[in-house]
Amino acid sequence: MHLTQDLELFPEYTVIQLLFKDVKNATELRKMAVNGEIKGALINPSMVVDAFQILVAANKAVHLHKNGKMKTRSLYSEIIFNLSPTNNVSDIFHYRNTAEIFICLQCAVLTEFNVWQISEAFKRFGISDSDSAVLIVLVHNKDETLSVDDIISKVDGQQVAVDRVSDFTDVAKIKKLYKVAPQEEECGSLLDAVVCRMAMKDVA
Repeated sequence: MHLTQDLELFPEYTVIQLLFKDVKNATELRKMAVNGEIKGALINPSMVVDAFQILVAANKAVHLHKNGKMKTRSLYSEIIFNLSPTNNVSDIFHYRNTAEIFICLQCAVLTEFNVWQISEAFKRFGISDSDSAVLIVLVHNKDETLSVDDIISKVDGQQVAVDRVSDFTDVAKIKKLYKVAPQEEECGSLLDAVVCRMAMKDVA
């Protein structure tokens, strides 16, 4: 059910996507991710149009990681950051209490982003405690060992095929966030518009 894709520019890396619905332990999953028990990005699938969107974000994260130019301290938080149409971290991350702010402090580069910006982390793309669906993204170096079954066993929910991610997509929210004009959809898809903004945000 999971989707496995090699990165064309970085063939030593594989991106694995796992989609779950009816998730009952989102809070625990987030804690496990912070503690390193789950080495992956936990993404809210309502903000994902297609698995290709994730692949683009992961490819960019690996590129920045290899060049030492990540804006965050974690490859997986960088994937979430790359999903954003802007470079303003406060547009991406959102936490609701002091403990969650501390979690974000472990992921962000404090010299670039102040605490108030960090406190807004994962507002749109990360999962919250109340979410019942999660897309887990793993970036696997082929020289390392990875047990996908171990990751799956940690989720109290039903795994579904990744190509069903559009079932969870909140089209209205995505159009608003990425500022997609009706004219754009006349000459291209919503995915085209989203990926274009993800790519263009670093162009001055």
